[in-house]
Amino acid sequence: MLFPKEMSEVELIVPSKDLVAVAKVLSGRGVFHQVDSSYLGLESLGPSTWQEKAGSLSAMERRVQAIMQSLSLPEEYPVKAEVGSMVDLDALRPSVDRIDDEVKGVSDQLSAENKRLELLESQLRQIEPIADVKVEVGALRKSSFMHSILGVIPSANISRLKTSLLRVPHVFFTLREDPQKPVVWILGSKSNSDVLERAAKSAYLNPLSLPEEFSGTPEQITELLKKEIEVSKKKIAELGANLVGLASTYKNDLQNMLWDVHISRVMADAIVRFGQLRHTYVVVGWVPTSELETLTTRLKEASREILIETMATSRSGHHTQVPVALSTNKWLKPIQMLVGTYGHPSYGELDPTLLMAFTFPLLYGAMFGDLGQGFVLLVLGILMHNRIFMGGMQSLGLLIAYCGASAAFFGYLYGSIFGFEGHLIEEYLHFHFEPTWISPMENILSILSIAIDAGIVILMFSFLLGMLNNIRSRDWAHLLFGHTGIAAFIFYICFLAMLGGFLGDTALAPKVAVAINSLPLPFTTLLAVFGIIVMFGGFFRNMVEGHTLIEGKGIGGFLMFLIQSLMDLIETVISMLSNTLSFIRVGAFAVAHGGLSLAIFSLAGHEPDFGFWVTIVIGNIFIIGFEGLIVGIQTMRLHYYEILGKFFHGGGMHFEPLKLSPSKEEA
Repeated sequence: MLFPKEMSEVELIVPSKDLVAVAKVLSGRGVFHQVDSSYLGLESLGPSTWQEKAGSLSAMERRVQAIMQSLSLPEEYPVKAEVGSMVDLDALRPSVDRIDDEVKGVSDQLSAENKRLELLESQLRQIEPIADVKVEVGALRKSSFMHSILGVIPSANISRLKTSLLRVPHVFFTLREDPQKPVVWILGSKSNSDVLERAAKSAYLNPLSLPEEFSGTPEQITELLKKEIEVSKKKIAELGANLVGLASTYKNDLQNMLWDVHISRVMADAIVRFGQLRHTYVVVGWVPTSELETLTTRLKEASREILIETMATSRSGHHTQVPVALSTNKWLKPIQMLVGTYGHPSYGELDPTLLMAFTFPLLYGAMFGDLGQGFVLLVLGILMHNRIFMGGMQSLGLLIAYCGASAAFFGYLYGSIFGFEGHLIEEYLHFHFEPTWISPMENILSILSIAIDAGIVILMFSFLLGMLNNIRSRDWAHLLFGHTGIAAFIFYICFLAMLGGFLGDTALAPKVAVAINSLPLPFTTLLAVFGIIVMFGGFFRNMVEGHTLIEGKGIGGFLMFLIQSLMDLIETVISMLSNTLSFIRVGAFAVAHGGLSLAIFSLAGHEPDFGFWVTIVIGNIFIIGFEGLIVGIQTMRLHYYEILGKFFHGGGMHFEPLKLSPSKEEA
């Protein structure tokens, strides 16, 4: 759990006759991370036929998926799916063609009928405004010498339209009087059609499109349209029922087809990346060492003539090409998600998931300490995790539950429940509840000092973890002279001693810094010595690594080196000070949480009437939602900027094993 899984490199020489059987084992186990070894093949053999086969299988898989989508079937595999041999596309294609033709025929009819229904409903909406007009539609549409415009116009624009048409011979009828949008009919000669259209458009006349296949009065056409719509809806229902029947009939067949084509496509894609020799294939990849023995046994069962060479990879040193497989645990999955947002561990690097699983809820609870509100977050997180409430945020459910439990624990330590503290608990809730540790509102400087102390301890531990990573990777230069190396760590200790001596016995003085300052060591001298080492850390790193000591030549290059070194020292001091003081926000938010609760009580008043309790409930909902989110962001910021940066670099390659079926998320 503390480090990624140990990996072993595997190289296989596979006889051509056992190619599919070996690909089946490599793909079915879900433990083999394939490396493209096609470059190891012989160019004289020409392009592999497996590329064409993989393309055909991929096209067939998409086709089966399209059929299932047409039938509204989920893309699921059979319940008891077994890995068989490669599917024969020539044998499968007639069955797929038959089902596809049958489904497409009904689907096309349904699509056409839906479009017809949409057209009929649109025509009905167009003609309904003039349903009570007693005029023959054919007279409006089939004039040989006259141009007519029928539409709805805002009543305020009628006068403007008439003014625009004063010099144009026309006839203007109001077919239906309406105070807002009357229906009008404009009739003029064909030669003036452009003028009539421009005038109608400028007056915002909305033309009505009348159905050409119907004749008679608008009222008669409306009745015909309604009947046609009912007929169309019945036909759509029948076609939909036919699709449901087809889905029920072919569900199992399609699932089996999808599974067979899918596993064949996965194996074909893998084989395309094999190196092809004359009678054998070369396969290269990575396997977790714990799975190596089982995989080797399966491979030898699949091919007696296979040659297997394995080489374990040490966790020490730099291994940028080694894929990183992390231990999976459903209880730590939300924490792994937070770590993954920052970066993926490199091989041999410490996986900070366990550390963050402890520090993230701890810091969150310290900032949001309230027994009642924390319990609400705990219950809310459990409901989200089990998809009972806000199922779309299931991935955050456990994280919210952990933070809620921590907040409830600190609420017990702070003596706070739903914002009630001290005498307010006895006055309104009628029971006694004292802080078992400290009340942030009554001990502001103390809680700020404790927050800084906690930050110092966490930062010192982060320095040590960074050194451990450097030792494991054998990066001696950064171990000794890096920004989180031994020299920087001792400089930070001396810096804390100076800070403890400066603050002395003040209430804000961090106890850890004061304790360090009390040690009988010459911290002033050590600060100066290690300050110089930190200042010229780049020079010393280059010396250990055998690089050029100073970039640039002459006086100019030397002066640039001095300026850059001085800026490195200043940056280190500012970074150490800001990292340390950044944890003061933990105590500050604990105080602000109590202050916000007091603000809610000031709005609620003093009388415990109905309005008082409504205000308290609404205030608690606001605090849980708004402040809970802000505290979460601050906790994430502390980890990303102050903690993880000290020892965690990330940049590792994800372990992506061959899988015949996608892995399902753990419940």
